[in-house]
Amino acid sequence: MSEHRKANTKGRQVAVVIGATSKWQSDGRNTLLAHGKTVDDSELPVGVRWGVGGAIAQKFAQEGFFVVLTTRTEANAAGLAAAIREQGGDCMVVELDLVSQDSIAAAFATIRREAGEPDILVYNAGYLEGRDLPPEKELLEHIPVEMFDTAHHIAGRGPFLVAKEVLPAMRKKGAGSFFFSNNSKSLRGTKRNTGESLYYPRVMMRTLAQVLTEEYSEHGVHVANVVIDGTIDSPGTRALPRVQNRPDLVINPVKIAEAFWYLHTQDRSCWTHELQLTPFPTKPSH
Repeated sequence: MSEHRKANTKGRQVAVVIGATSKWQSDGRNTLLAHGKTVDDSELPVGVRWGVGGAIAQKFAQEGFFVVLTTRTEANAAGLAAAIREQGGDCMVVELDLVSQDSIAAAFATIRREAGEPDILVYNAGYLEGRDLPPEKELLEHIPVEMFDTAHHIAGRGPFLVAKEVLPAMRKKGAGSFFFSNNSKSLRGTKRNTGESLYYPRVMMRTLAQVLTEEYSEHGVHVANVVIDGTIDSPGTRALPRVQNRPDLVINPVKIAEAFWYLHTQDRSCWTHELQLTPFPTKPSH
């Protein structure tokens, strides 16, 4: 048992990325929905192949952290894990389904046993529910309750359960980072245009970040909501005509990852609790 127990054999600090892969990666669900097929990512920089989660995972691995990649299906993160190891980093993949409380509990039991208590957790989970509705089904009255339930699980209930798993140890230690990867729909409720996810539960995610900031900052835990205000570069988004026509409208996930690193390394005398990242040609959402 002792031989199997520890994957983090070098005792490195632990970074957990919830949702380490992207639905816009070459064979992701959004990519298949938008393009009807897998796209070729062989010419893309390794930093953008798995979106924000993959870029954050690579960044923290490069900084010497043992990185835990969570995903619903382990195979989804195989390429990312291989890339991290090729770069000299150290990581493991843990299956986690945010809709299941049992799955979350089991995943964190594995993380604590094989990696250790997280020093930083990035909640980067996303969902596509709503994207596959046709234009005439845009209004709320057409959204199935099951679709809303999934959005609520990922944007509200999921981070609540994850927070319960990691914040007690961070509080007792008096240190740690708990960061949310969020989007502009968290700032205010707006019309759900067809082709976008059912995003307004993201407002709850932002509010949870504010609550946790008030509750846990005094215990030495840095909580922050990062508003990624635009289209993120990835294999699936890069293949969209509107992105090909205006490449300056996409956000480089490698640079997003640097923002998360900046937050984690801030001096506790001047913590940032909300950060909004917007491409230069567009006006920031509000």
